[in-house]
Amino acid sequence: MGDFDQFRALSFDCYGTLIDWETGVRTALSRWAAARDLAASPDELIVWFSEIESVVEQERTPALVYPEVLAETLRRIGARCAAVVTEDDARAFGASVPEWPAFSDSADALVWLKKRFRLVIVSNVDEASFAASNAVLGVEFDRIITASEVGAYKPSPPHFEELFASLPALGVGRSELLHVAQSLFHDHEPAARYGLPSVWIDRRHDLKGPGATPSPTGSVQPRWRFSSLASFAEAVDVVG
Repeated sequence: MGDFDQFRALSFDCYGTLIDWETGVRTALSRWAAARDLAASPDELIVWFSEIESVVEQERTPALVYPEVLAETLRRIGARCAAVVTEDDARAFGASVPEWPAFSDSADALVWLKKRFRLVIVSNVDEASFAASNAVLGVEFDRIITASEVGAYKPSPPHFEELFASLPALGVGRSELLHVAQSLFHDHEPAARYGLPSVWIDRRHDLKGPGATPSPTGSVQPRWRFSSLASFAEAVDVVG
């Protein structure tokens, strides 16, 4: 289990951890595929997305904000399977983030965790996209760090460098920070490089493969693992 009393702040990935980005992406891609009579399963579409999206992020940093990353990702998916992607298609996919649902336990768990911790978002989206998601999550975060602010996409270092730089203003020491995320590739690998302890919210614990995120480049072992945010919040309450 573990003793969480040593921590005073939690930094969160959002999409995949708090917001069900895989369902959101799957729904938006399936809508486009159906309109193009594309014979690709939702699982195939998610695999293509996972292979392409992070490449676009790294190639086009910092020129593209996240809706444009999504638009370019769809264009490349279309090219891969020889399917038409109009500019309206690309814009619609880029604008789909506000439609992505929160996991059913996110809002309640965040409200509970807010009673004990400062809460920070460390996200690969832009401010406008996150604002729409934040309205669904229903909690006020103490700091919000986005890709459009730092000019880069995780797992590149700028998000974490800005996170550490933000701690003094929050009255939190680096040893009092715990990172909470789903993606081993985007979050847990870079957290490990910085010696930042992390909690793996393994949203895909009952599914095969990494889903919409690339596989980690090496072996990574988060300090704690929970199948949901609710179970993590419960553990914090029990241990604390």
